[in-house]
Amino acid sequence: MSLFDIVRNNKRITQVFLAVITLPFAFWGVESYVRNVDSGSEVATVGGGKISQQELQAAMREQQDRLRQQLGGKLDPVLFESPAMRRAVLDSLITQRLLAEQARAAKMAVGDQQLAQFIATVPSLQENGKFSKERYEAVVAGQGMSKEMFEARLRQDLAMQQLALPVSEGGITGQTAAGRWLATQLEQREVNEAALYPEFYAGQVKLAADAVQKHYDANRKQFELPEQVRAEFVVLARDALAAQAAPGEEALKAAYKANEARFKSPESRRASHILLRLDKAAPEAEVKAAREKAAGLLAQVRKTPADFAKLAKQHSQDPGSAEKGGDLDWFTRGAMVKVFEDTVFGMKEGEISEPVRSDFGFHVIRVLGIRPERVKAYDEVKAEIAAELKREAGAKKFSEAAEAFGNTVYEQSDSLKPAAEKWKLDVKQTSWLAKGGKLAPPFDNAKLAAALFADDALRNKRNTEAVEVAPGMLVSARVLEHKPAAVQPLEAVKAEVEKLLVREEAAKLAIKDGEAKLARLQKGEAVDLKWTPSHAIRRSDPQGLAPESVHSIFGADAARLPTYVGTAHAGKGYALYRINSVKPGDNVKDDPRAASLQQAYARAVAEEEFAAWLASLRDKHPVKINKALLEAKEK
Repeated sequence: MSLFDIVRNNKRITQVFLAVITLPFAFWGVESYVRNVDSGSEVATVGGGKISQQELQAAMREQQDRLRQQLGGKLDPVLFESPAMRRAVLDSLITQRLLAEQARAAKMAVGDQQLAQFIATVPSLQENGKFSKERYEAVVAGQGMSKEMFEARLRQDLAMQQLALPVSEGGITGQTAAGRWLATQLEQREVNEAALYPEFYAGQVKLAADAVQKHYDANRKQFELPEQVRAEFVVLARDALAAQAAPGEEALKAAYKANEARFKSPESRRASHILLRLDKAAPEAEVKAAREKAAGLLAQVRKTPADFAKLAKQHSQDPGSAEKGGDLDWFTRGAMVKVFEDTVFGMKEGEISEPVRSDFGFHVIRVLGIRPERVKAYDEVKAEIAAELKREAGAKKFSEAAEAFGNTVYEQSDSLKPAAEKWKLDVKQTSWLAKGGKLAPPFDNAKLAAALFADDALRNKRNTEAVEVAPGMLVSARVLEHKPAAVQPLEAVKAEVEKLLVREEAAKLAIKDGEAKLARLQKGEAVDLKWTPSHAIRRSDPQGLAPESVHSIFGADAARLPTYVGTAHAGKGYALYRINSVKPGDNVKDDPRAASLQQAYARAVAEEEFAAWLASLRDKHPVKINKALLEAKEK
């Protein structure tokens, strides 16, 4: 975690503020360290400052790297080629620039002493509780910055935090308004539901003779089969190259000898204990009583060692081991508290200790077994070493082959065979792949799929570039056959269209009948319906009901019960609800959900106020976006 993350992860700042500053960006505001760019290359202006296209591209790359690390390398780079993603990153840059502009206008600055105090308190920069200059310099170097650039950026992050904290923490949630909101969220209504599904009315639907033809003619685009290809492909995989490696006996023995320390099993011991719990700060009287009880138990187990497990079950206050007769199983040094561990490793097998006091209380310990330190024999670890050497060889081969593989499929673009023969790869073939559809690996990678449907691949049947579909895996493909997009004939989709139209008409009948039944229920008439068992719902816990149903239920006048409401669900029919009882949400203090809901309400109010403040900053420091440059791809 960088120092910038530590600043930005301050728990005192609202989620909205975190959302707008957690992206890592180019060094805006540190203009003296940024190379000058050509006039007119700005993708946006904020007040008197500019955000260059280069800054946006740097921010995109930096955010892409961060997400790739967070997702373990499983990030499709095509996601960052979308206009929506570019706009999202630009909006975050603009928000940061607004904060920086406002901090300058307010003359907010972080002095040398304040900066030094903050840096000195960061745990990751300390050794033995004290600031480490070496660690600090390593962090700075790891960020790829000079010390001056790093500290300039850190000053700005701290200044922004000082600016934003009063806004994020200054929101006041009135008790009356908060109380009313909580009451509405916690109000409980007992309801029964009766669903009128389209299936119930399908038998009543009679379609016009030309209904299917009309729908087909009006919606031909819906019946278009997407463009399809059938392809061949080769995969250069680190794991496959590793499998090809065959380390010899000499290499295996050399690796074993070089790593003997790794195969060393430290001494381990198996012990059981009887624990009498005692607080570290217990008064002397309690300590004396516990010690005497421990001494009594010790006398019993020394007299009859076979009763140790029985006595542990009866008297031990360690819930993890008491039921197992006090057995703690095998452990090595470092697994237990020091005084306990020192006692166990100083005893002989079968020996029972004097009462030992730790932070947990008094222990009576028995050593059940001793396994001395040993080095695993070569034959025991031979398979493990072989697998490791294969992985190393595979990684090395892949690193050496990756660039050459890409060059080969590009330079000999009319066939995948040269690459397959050179690296002993199988040329595999796909079934038909639909453009825009859900594709099986490795074509579920958006960049590879896009390359396969590119003009050059379709028209000239050339190999795609080598695409990294996963860490340690490159794929190149070549189109064998191509089918352009085409509209299916009516006969092929007639049954499907007819089924769709019947359901649509049946849904209309369900809604019409539901509205009629609701009118009768509201008049007090008896209606034959299959009601579900009564169940309670709240706005904060709608039990899976659709938002429009929740709105209808809680919008109903509950002065006279039972009362009825209904909701039409497009294409799904109609739902009727009988409200049987209402339990007000007035006693919010007694409800276990109240605290979390209050926090949600306070957060929502703070976020609205913060958003309004950011909007005011846009008025104070006008923002202009160069849409042409924003939509231009990185060159």
